Amino acid sequence: MKRAYRLRRPDQFRRVRREGRSTHSPLLTLNLLAGRRRRLRCGFVVTKQFGNAVQRNRAKRRLREAVRLALPSLNTGFDLVFVVRSAEILTLPFHELRQRIEQLLRRAGLWGQGRPDAPSLADSPQITLQEGTEPTERR
Repeated sequence: MKRAYRLRRPDQFRRVRREGRSTHSPLLTLNLLAGRRRRLRCGFVVTKQFGNAVQRNRAKRRLREAVRLALPSLNTGFDLVFVVRSAEILTLPFHELRQRIEQLLRRAGLWGQGRPDAPSLADSPQITLQEGTEPTERR
């Protein structure tokens, strides 16, 4: 995800959490605030209770990529902060992570409102593995 689409400073995160509203799921909490800009910006929080720095960074990378893929379907003009609530984010298959993020964004009213052409993850092809093969993890 490009830096222009990310919240980076602590005061930006505080403002969204203090002035915005939130939507929850068992996996994530989404804090959102109508932004002053026309661009959508996102921030990601994984607390220390979810393991060491390697695990926290992996969780943020997976989350950032799932949100990046959803960007074309989202309404603009919001600042979003995704807060991880469950360590399940590390083991959840990526396509399921994307579906859960889509559900959360729909519940928050950000998914394609006013955009009837916004694609759904249900319309995207599923990646399947051949029998007897295992996915490999990047390290």
